[in-house]
Amino acid sequence: MTAWLIRPITPADIPALFVVRVATHENAMTLEELARLGITPATVAEMLGQTHAGWLCEDEGRVVGFAMGNRATGEMWVIALLPHYVGRGIGSRLLRAVEGWLAEHGWTRIWLTTDPDTSLRAYTFYRQHGWVDDRLEGGDRYMVKHLGA
Repeated sequence: MTAWLIRPITPADIPALFVVRVATHENAMTLEELARLGITPATVAEMLGQTHAGWLCEDEGRVVGFAMGNRATGEMWVIALLPHYVGRGIGSRLLRAVEGWLAEHGWTRIWLTTDPDTSLRAYTFYRQHGWVDDRLEGGDRYMVKHLGA
């Protein structure tokens, strides 16, 4: 098994996060589309200093995936992997890191939004990790997970 390095995201990693984010197959977005949503290197740097934290996976020094959460809202904010790394357990490790961090910040019920299409890999991935449907709203599927007991 490859020994991928999972570590916290630092501001220096932000450019590599955008490389990964625009290369995803599901929920693909361009840099321009992300910017229209207010997601730019500058806004991500600001979030990392305030409400968000995340972890990334490196393979031989190259960022191949990452996940981030928002401690202010309890949201699992983003998870993205380069297509070649999907299905190797990296996403699970990154998801657990964010879930654990949100739990450390007192969240017992966390949430995320994803595509409403249940045939997409992301939906099955979240279900396998204990997430359940909450509602469909504004073109998004909201899912929740209860942490701890």
